[in-house]
Amino acid sequence: MTHHRPGHDLPWTRVDDLYVDGRWVPSTGTARLPVIDPATEEEWGSVPDATPSDVDAAMEAADRAFREGPWPRLTPTQRAEHLLRMADELEKRAEPLGWTNTRENGSPVAETSGAAANAAGILRHVASLAPGLEREDVRAFPAGGAESVVRREPVGPCVLIAPWNFPINLMVVKLAPALLAGCTAVLKPAESTPLSIRFVVEAAEAAGVPAGVVNLVTGGGAVGEALVRHPLTAKIAFTGSTAVGRRIGAAAGELLRPVTLELGGKSSAVVLPDADLDAMAAVLIRSSMRNSGQTCYISTRILAPAERYDEVVEMVTRTVAAARLGDPFDDDTVVGPLATAAQRDVVTGFLESAREEGARVTTGGRAVPGTGYFVEPTVLADVTPDMRVAREEIFGPVVTVLRYEGVDEAVAIANDTPFGLGGLVFSTDPDAAQAVAERMDTGSVGLNFFASNHAAPFGGRHDSGLGVEYGPEGLAAYLTYKTIHRRTG
Repeated sequence: MTHHRPGHDLPWTRVDDLYVDGRWVPSTGTARLPVIDPATEEEWGSVPDATPSDVDAAMEAADRAFREGPWPRLTPTQRAEHLLRMADELEKRAEPLGWTNTRENGSPVAETSGAAANAAGILRHVASLAPGLEREDVRAFPAGGAESVVRREPVGPCVLIAPWNFPINLMVVKLAPALLAGCTAVLKPAESTPLSIRFVVEAAEAAGVPAGVVNLVTGGGAVGEALVRHPLTAKIAFTGSTAVGRRIGAAAGELLRPVTLELGGKSSAVVLPDADLDAMAAVLIRSSMRNSGQTCYISTRILAPAERYDEVVEMVTRTVAAARLGDPFDDDTVVGPLATAAQRDVVTGFLESAREEGARVTTGGRAVPGTGYFVEPTVLADVTPDMRVAREEIFGPVVTVLRYEGVDEAVAIANDTPFGLGGLVFSTDPDAAQAVAERMDTGSVGLNFFASNHAAPFGGRHDSGLGVEYGPEGLAAYLTYKTIHRRTG
């Protein structure tokens, strides 16, 4: 089924306002950012490119709400009730939210139709952590005679910056724990996906979140930098490229501000000799090419044992070739356009380098001529660990297949990368798979499948970032600690 391409029937297309201190207010400037449909190349929306005074207003509102407003003074359970109402409100907006997301970044509706439900699931899980914040934490001095009361307090106004590939969930995974902790927030979406996040803000407003607790500004890199360096910013959370993450991390270090960075990846799927290739085929697209390959944790390097190399290449080629490329508003589309023209050009550059370095294209391998930022789903075989496509994040519908001799070499290749975010092991032997997973230098590993668990930490090592999101560990990033020592007896 193909849906009509929504336009003027969406609640937001060309907007002039930002959300500051509980109200939609016009930007103080006239500069605009276009919103382009990656499938049609049509400019269908636009938003303000916020000014320095817009940034000041949003940060001042967040700071005032933190210092003077009710939000940090509610109990965690009371804040959790707001999160639960937010989850309900988001689900009411699932259809237009998903459509807006698809028009912004080209993600197929099969992906974006679940964005509201997934975000609601994050909100509900984080709300369930409230009792842990309310538990009294008293620790005795080892020598006796005194005790320490440990208080967990909100860190303050947070700057939350999300990328364009999953603009809703990668913002909500920051916003939900910030809110439960008692923080206030200024949200900045990626400049190419600035409209779908308005549904999250609307849901917060409908849930009764007080004015100034959630604020929204739109803009490019200069706006992000102004927020990161703003004197009222107490904490930064960013998901995006490693290059931008380094700049944010440098600023945070200079200013002594806590920061969470969820950055790029170059993860591996280790196929052990006993792997069930039919079972692997069933999860391959989601594990290695999710969202048209524009997913940070996917395992785009498939490491195949020499004795089954040709068999693995054949299965991967057949599976990827069958992934339907097309209109992201068609329910049957598996691979949509890339999010921007610039990203399409990055991916085609990688494909050129792969050919020059001797990789073999077994399916796909080209940009699709005509309208839209489409690149064919591609498999590259005979890839070696020194090739550019084996070392750098491509962020497009491209999977590489590398050969290994023995498990030790497989682990060495998997760990021979500056990144460390995701990973997979395919095997019919749970113990063997577990043993390989334990040796992989990465933040998460899946055995025969990969998924994020809202209850478990997700984060990267090395060039994949700092800190974690999800679970109690992700909540801890929005807390600061105070210890009160007192005599006993």
